[in-house]
Amino acid sequence: MSDILLKIDAVSKRFTRKPGVVAAAIDRVTGKDSTVTVHAVSNVSLEVERGEVLGIVGESGCGKSTLGRIVSGIYAPTEGEVLLNGDIVAKEVHGAVQKQTTRVQMIHQDPFASLNPRMKVGEIIAEGPRIHGLIPAKEVNDRVGALLEKVGLERAYANRLPHQFSGGQRQRVAIARALAMSPELLVLDEAVASLDVSIQAQVLNLFIDLRKDLGLTALFISHDLSVVRHVCDRVAIMYLGRLVELAPASDLYEKPLHPYTSALFDSVPKLGVGKRSFAAIQGEIPSPINPPSGCAFHPRCPFAGPRCKVEIPTIAKAGTGRSVACHIHNGGTGAEASVPVFTEAAA
Repeated sequence: MSDILLKIDAVSKRFTRKPGVVAAAIDRVTGKDSTVTVHAVSNVSLEVERGEVLGIVGESGCGKSTLGRIVSGIYAPTEGEVLLNGDIVAKEVHGAVQKQTTRVQMIHQDPFASLNPRMKVGEIIAEGPRIHGLIPAKEVNDRVGALLEKVGLERAYANRLPHQFSGGQRQRVAIARALAMSPELLVLDEAVASLDVSIQAQVLNLFIDLRKDLGLTALFISHDLSVVRHVCDRVAIMYLGRLVELAPASDLYEKPLHPYTSALFDSVPKLGVGKRSFAAIQGEIPSPINPPSGCAFHPRCPFAGPRCKVEIPTIAKAGTGRSVACHIHNGGTGAEASVPVFTEAAA
């Protein structure tokens, strides 16, 4: 039997902005409601096995970072629940989020913004274990030094401030801070996106080595398809807050099924494939404030039929270990069209 560490069960997240005093007064007079609701994540369900790295991919605004913050306990879901080993990660109590476990840690995109500039690196790494009483006080310095060495830094760096490090070194410090809590799950939100390409490779290789040494389980959020392919075991594709495709990385890159996934992969520049013509995905991403009816991708999908405009597709199995939310693969759309499959050979 598979060992499921993380279970995301029908999770949705909506952000609501109430009208100000003047707008509220106008609403009372006109009978309108100017409350704005952003549908950031809609009915997402996923499972992650122990030791697995699951990639979350999608365009900006698709909800992948919001999902990562829900999994890490920064946000509480509006609906559904996130379970780690069967325990709820976070819940909302009287309007405030209460994280229920320290076993999920997050590594953010900008390491400089996520590190306290007034604290020395050693203090930053030791803060979590010290507050939660994970290690005795007399062992803190040794623990900090060992973690710095594990991420490729010298022990003496514990006495430096974050501004004295390069971007790649700061990200290593952020990784050490996360590892200090002995997490069962890491959430990496665009963890290398702000780094130079050469530094990206160093940090990614560090992550791969740490995964082998520590048996890490991770949610790897990124827009960089080549990085995801290199790091992840399975990949989940999101569009406008919804999960549209889930598959093992090798299968997904060889043969994407959802029209959005195909278009996304087809737009990636590649070396050594000869002359190619690029066709951008038509149209603009719909607003999460007023998402379209039916399939969220149907206004941009060249294969959309009448069914796509009125019925939200459910995520359904589409082969071994694969799932896709598309009417084309679930009984047809009413349109006479077939989905082109992007492959390396075809490119």
